[in-house]
Amino acid sequence: MWLNILQGTIEQGLAFSLLALGVYLPFRILDFPDLTVEGSFPLGASVTAVLIINGVNPFLATLLAFFAGMLAGMLTGIINTKLKITGLLAGILTMTSLYSINLRIMGRSNIPLLRETTILTVIKSWGLPERYVSLIVFTLLVLVVKFLLDYFLATEIGMALRATGDSPIMIQSLGGNTDHLKILGLGLANGLVAFSGALTCQYQGFTDVGMGIGMIVIGLASVIIGEVVIRTSKIIFATLGVVIGSIIYRLAIAIALQLGFAPTDLKIVTALLVILALGAPTLRNFMIQDEFAERLMERSVPDAQIK
Repeated sequence: MWLNILQGTIEQGLAFSLLALGVYLPFRILDFPDLTVEGSFPLGASVTAVLIINGVNPFLATLLAFFAGMLAGMLTGIINTKLKITGLLAGILTMTSLYSINLRIMGRSNIPLLRETTILTVIKSWGLPERYVSLIVFTLLVLVVKFLLDYFLATEIGMALRATGDSPIMIQSLGGNTDHLKILGLGLANGLVAFSGALTCQYQGFTDVGMGIGMIVIGLASVIIGEVVIRTSKIIFATLGVVIGSIIYRLAIAIALQLGFAPTDLKIVTALLVILALGAPTLRNFMIQDEFAERLMERSVPDAQIK
């Protein structure tokens, strides 16, 4: 029983790690508060579901979902850079618009995929162990995406993208177009989020128009937990931390459910996890300072007795 729960939790963590990587890009690389995530996640799921039920190859459907997410992210970037609307409001406007767009795409609020051909059912037909297909597929996909993202961020464009978040004035002084870089970064980020939504809907066997609610918190929680686990500024380790953080987050949620928490309590659990992860460095420093003060007092007492 516990092994099945653990396997399912890791599979979910891997699927949502792509979402977390999509949140990591704007929040940590671009320093952009992007809320488009809550619309682009169900966008990827709805595009995939509609294409699959209409007979489109599931691999192609998943790829098209990625590009749909990219368009959503680029729209947020255009609203921010060209219309000079703040990043937070631009993301909210796109997210709100995507709710109606997703309903239009789906035609209804929910689409079941239990009897449809998905990526997972296709790969199962290849003769792989049915029980481990999801785990194998998600692991390979996450590794490929992670290394491609690491490689991209190490290229000239990727370095410029990172510098846009750190010092946009420097990029502009060197003749770089920060607006185009920001649009590219937001497009890539939301493409990853939509890709995560596409995989999640095929894994769960359904798509729901409201499945994006709370995704930004889940993504941020995964990023923050990953930063606590792996404290480094190197991209290759930072992205690994995000993946690990996503798995740890799902494990924490699974443990909370096993301890008797109701599904309606999971938002509180998520909030507590984020608070704990954010407050961990402060608590650690406080404990170190307290321990140092105690040792200093212990040393000062014998010195005073000698005098």
